[in-house]
Amino acid sequence: MINSDFNPSLSHPYYFIRKGLLEKIKSHAHYLQGKLLDFGCGSKPYKALFGHVTSYTGVDFYNEGHPHANEQIDFFYDGKSLPFTDNSFDSIFASEVFEHIFNLNEILPELNRVLIIGGKMLITCPFVWPEHEKPYDYARYTLFALKHELEKNGFEIVTTDKAGDYFSTIMQMRIAYLHDVLLPKLTLPFLVSLAKAILIPLVNIYGIALGKILPKNSGLYQNNIVVVQKMR
Repeated sequence: MINSDFNPSLSHPYYFIRKGLLEKIKSHAHYLQGKLLDFGCGSKPYKALFGHVTSYTGVDFYNEGHPHANEQIDFFYDGKSLPFTDNSFDSIFASEVFEHIFNLNEILPELNRVLIIGGKMLITCPFVWPEHEKPYDYARYTLFALKHELEKNGFEIVTTDKAGDYFSTIMQMRIAYLHDVLLPKLTLPFLVSLAKAILIPLVNIYGIALGKILPKNSGLYQNNIVVVQKMR
């Protein structure tokens, strides 16, 4: 079962980005088979989507911006070298991790090394989202940048996708501003709780309804989705 924080209800302030990401991971999960490495696993929030794999191993890097208490990490790594032998995994899942890696050009060869030839990696990372896990928030990538970095490090693009569109991204950022910036300015805690309970679902419903009738455009979006295959 997916935790409600990653499978949000309409009362969740990050409904658009979390729901969109969940649906995209679910639709691409079939690419990953066999022994799976969850790189930057944290609490393994999407593990339930990979019930078809033969093993599920999580690795993460400790940093002060993201406490790891009560998370399901099997191995920690030093930020440079993964603690696994060559060709250890049939597939890799890396969700919302690449933006936190300053030395991506050093880590991509490591991910390539521990993956079997022909093995696939499913990557998601944000395109539009506020700073988070500070100060370990280093980058926002376009799909073009991700393709360039992956291809020069021994991967072939299998498919690319986007979560969210222009309108849903704008709506999500407005709701995030309401929840994270405006509502905390209210001085009485019960007013904050009441406002969250009433306003957030109403604005989410409004955004969903309006998004169904407005023109679609994917020039602005919330998350990159990339599936690659190891070539060397």
